[in-house]
Parts: sequence; structure tokens; C-alpha cells
Amino acid sequence: MRRVAIVGIGCSRFGELWDAGFRDIVLEAGIEALQDADLEGKEIEALYVGNMSGGKYIGQEHIASLIADYSGLAEFAIPATRVEAADASGGLALRQAYMAVASGLHDIVIAAGAEKVTDVGDPMDILSSAADQEWENFVGANLPAIFAIIARLHMKEFGTTEEDLALVSVKNHRNAVNNPKAQYRREIRVDDVLNSPYVAEPLKLLDCASVSDGAAAVILAEESIAKKITDTPVYIEACTQASDYLAIQNRKDILRMRSVVKAAEDAYRFARVEVSEINVVEVHDSFTIAEIMAYEDLGFAEKGEGARLIREGVTELDGDLPVNPSGGLKACGHAVGATGVRQAYEITLQLRGEAGKRQVEAEKGLALNIGGSGATAVVTIFGR
Repeated sequence: MRRVAIVGIGCSRFGELWDAGFRDIVLEAGIEALQDADLEGKEIEALYVGNMSGGKYIGQEHIASLIADYSGLAEFAIPATRVEAADASGGLALRQAYMAVASGLHDIVIAAGAEKVTDVGDPMDILSSAADQEWENFVGANLPAIFAIIARLHMKEFGTTEEDLALVSVKNHRNAVNNPKAQYRREIRVDDVLNSPYVAEPLKLLDCASVSDGAAAVILAEESIAKKITDTPVYIEACTQASDYLAIQNRKDILRMRSVVKAAEDAYRFARVEVSEINVVEVHDSFTIAEIMAYEDLGFAEKGEGARLIREGVTELDGDLPVNPSGGLKACGHAVGATGVRQAYEITLQLRGEAGKRQVEAEKGLALNIGGSGATAVVTIFGR
């Protein structure tokens, strides 16, 4: 397989973007990525876009062709493909683009993710369709409820506390202050989290990521071409995907996301790196318990020891393993289909040394994007 590098990145603002439509935010991210790579657009050979539910959120299907049309890429008749894996759609789009270049099928492609959610009354209801409709949602177990079950069991088994969960939220909000793309650029305190109303006990309002509007795009190129385009290529050293049972009732252990464990093991082996070599991480903190679970399932802590990392400051910007310097889904925002690509955008900034006040020292980064309650996981390892 050929080596693949990210040569251009772009990202819209994340948040309630009442002044912009779906096409506008996609175009904002795409133009920024092309300008970053100093490309015109005619060089792009294929487009892969992650989008969970355009049909329900904006009443529009055939999303990939829409984006190709509006961006001008349809002029070159390139193949445009939409992929869907709930909120792992962006990570999956990145993986499809990576495989297309690594295999030799294409030389330069674009991976994008986008979602416009604020035009509907209850965007979380649509997001919860990522759970099992018959065995979970029908009886009231939407995604907040499912993660609340996981959190409650984690507390019972390992002594994790609501204060531990609050520390995750506080950290990610503090990081987002210095992210101009973030939805919530303000600090919060542990007491703010603990005093916010319960959504599904023990998860409170400030333990939950909001569902946002937003788009992100990255341009991938084969190594020799990448070196001609940029002096700072960021290589994708591995991009792996794994699955688990959709309904948590069927899982062997609901405190271990097997999809994450397997995708991470495959990524470390494929990239030939040890866990200890990873310097910066973006994880899928749709709920604060999900970040603590990610510490464990990615191998940064033993099972049950995830809360220790947040208590001891290990995952702070100045810690040994900075996690979610962007603010994560919690504070940067969760634009569903865009999130996995937005994570790649952040890790690329970090490895280039272009992350401004949230910059950490890093040579290798990792991103984890999960779908629903973990039935899909995409793990990507990046290197300078």
C-alpha cells in the first residue's frame, strides 16, 4: 500500500448556524481546505462525504452529488460517495478516502463530513436513531439513557464519580476557549456541571455534547504528490474500523467497547507504534463517560482506571497525554457526520504546530470516532 498524507484542511464554525445553510457550511470547509493546499479543485479525483441523516435533518438525500454540484467538482465528473455510520460517518469517510489513495485507485481525494441539524425540532431524537429502534428506542432508551446506564455501571464497578465526569467537561470547555471554530468558547466549573439538571441520571446537561451544525474537509494525496504540494505533510499511518453489537443488551461487556478495542489494536499494529508513542488524542466525548471509556479502550489506562487520568491531569493540555485539545464534541460541538473529519483537522493542526494557544508538543496523534453507543469505531493514527 502507498503512503497517504493530508495536504489540506478546512473547517467551518460549529454551532447553531442560523445564518448559513447546509451548502454554505460545506463550501466554507471545502474552500478553506483547497486554499490550505493551494489547489484549484480540478486536481481532486474523488469525494467521500460523511453524513448521518440529511434526509431527516434537512429533507435532502443524494448528499454527495449535492456537494459535488455546489462545490464545482461536478464539472469534472468525479465520483462522489456518501457514507453513513451514525456519528462515525466522518471517520468512515476519511477511511474510504485513505483506502482509495493507499490502494492506488486515486492520487488526490477529499474527505468531508457535514451535518445541519438545527432546522428540526428535536435533533437528538434523530441522533438516537443510531441506537436499536426496536429494542432500545422503542422502550425509551435513547442515547443519553444508554450512556447513563454505562456510566452508572462504571461507577458501581470501579468507583468512578459524578465529579470525575464533570472534570472531563471542565477540561474540554477550557480547551475550547482557544479554538475559533468551537461552539462553546467559555470555561465552566465543576460546580456548574454538578448543578446542571439531570438528562439521564447520572448524566447531567453539561455531561452531554450538544448536536451542532458544521462541516470539515481534508485533502489526501499519495506521498510523492503530497511532498510537491506541502512542506508539512501529515501522514495517515493507519485508519481502521471495527464493529460491535448495535444494542448494548447483546454485548459481552457493556463497559468495554469492543469495536474501539479492536480498531485500536489493529491501528497500533498496522502503524507499528506503541500506545506510549501517541502524543495527542481526539476522542468521541459525546457524553463525558465516553471519554473516560476511551482512555481505557484505547489502551491509555487499564479498565476501571480511566477516571484516574482525568483526576491527575494526565489528559490536560499540559499533561502527559493531551486529549481533546479542540474542546472535543462537548465544547467544540458535535456536527454528527462532520465530527470524524473535524478530529482529523485538529490533529493535523497539532502535528503541523499550527494550533495556536492550544498547541501541544506532538509527533504522533490519534483520533477515535464512534457511532451511536459504540457499534462502529474508527481509529486513525497520524504522524509527521
